Amino acid sequence: MNDAHQVLIVGGGTGGLTVASQLLSRDDAPEVAVLEPSDTHYYQPLWTLIGGGVFDKEESARPMADVMPRGATWIQDAAADIDPEDGTVTTQNGDTYGYDYLVMAAGIQIDWDGIPGLAESVGQPGTGVVSNYSYDTCETTWEAIQSFPQGGTALFTEPTMGVKCGGAPQKIMYLSDEAFRRQGVREGSQIAFMKAKENLFSSPPYEDTLYDVVERKDIDLHLMTELRALEPSKKQATFRNLESGEEMTIDYDLIHVVPPMQAPDFIAESPIADEEGWVDVDPKTLQHARYDNIFALGDNSNLPTSKTGAAIRKQAPVLVDHLTATMNATPPINGTYNGYTSCPLVTGYGKLVLAEFDYDKEPEESFPFDQTEERYSMYALKAYGLPRMYWNGMLKGRM
Repeated sequence: MNDAHQVLIVGGGTGGLTVASQLLSRDDAPEVAVLEPSDTHYYQPLWTLIGGGVFDKEESARPMADVMPRGATWIQDAAADIDPEDGTVTTQNGDTYGYDYLVMAAGIQIDWDGIPGLAESVGQPGTGVVSNYSYDTCETTWEAIQSFPQGGTALFTEPTMGVKCGGAPQKIMYLSDEAFRRQGVREGSQIAFMKAKENLFSSPPYEDTLYDVVERKDIDLHLMTELRALEPSKKQATFRNLESGEEMTIDYDLIHVVPPMQAPDFIAESPIADEEGWVDVDPKTLQHARYDNIFALGDNSNLPTSKTGAAIRKQAPVLVDHLTATMNATPPINGTYNGYTSCPLVTGYGKLVLAEFDYDKEPEESFPFDQTEERYSMYALKAYGLPRMYWNGMLKGRM
């Protein structure tokens, strides 16, 4: 076995680096190691605006070495197996590391092969198939928008399961509508949202606003409608109505696909997973339901809230508090996590609804005005303020 670590964090994404920074900034900082294979760290919330032509994709990337918290041991490898009884994590390279305390922040696994025809066509010229859910493909969304034909059909999808940033599937749709209007190709064209869930958005006050946006933009809304397969050579997509079971095939010129997502395999196959494969934690304390020395936050956890970076901003201090309280056998002082999450819903260029809500889907807003309204100020916060806060504050443990 390789070295044992006091705190081993699996994952160097938003959750892992934020927790590492907050732990290492404490006066009683523990020894911390971060297990992360990637050379590059991405600010993924920017990919919607990259797909909409606002930024170049390089704006969302930084070298991992530049954002790894000072004082953390970086193990550049990926987890492959967890043994909570022995207190070890084995990596893809075959190394095994011990831990006193484990923090799971491994993110979510995107299944590009989950829809027949998707993996080989997404982002490829001439297919019309695009997705903002990858650094390598987000700019191709903008290329497809720019070449959209007069009288064309643009489809936007969302699968049944939870995905990273639940509002992202429709944000790019609203930007596309406005881009088509600017290009003079919207009239006579069709935009349709094929969403496999039963609601347009999970929090009713913000959903009401989005229904108004859909109506204003003349978007065809199909709820409980799931993408089943693509035939890129024919530019055809097959959908199934989840209520009736009926299938239909639609011709498209552009289709923005949100791929299926699931818990990482090595977690789903481990003893720390719940029945659906996610790390099984207490929704208030983020401590594992069965192993007191394991904690989790972010996308790989089974917390019943939207999977967003803003949620992690609230989860991290609670996790750090309960982790250090467990380590020191002292009472926690920062309270519990109430399910807060935030989704900056871009409804056009210069327009945004800042949705903030808790486990009960009730608004928990940060500003003294009605956040269900579309505002430029909130768009500016999304495009220019939040990235700076992320790189210079959150990842450094200051928020």
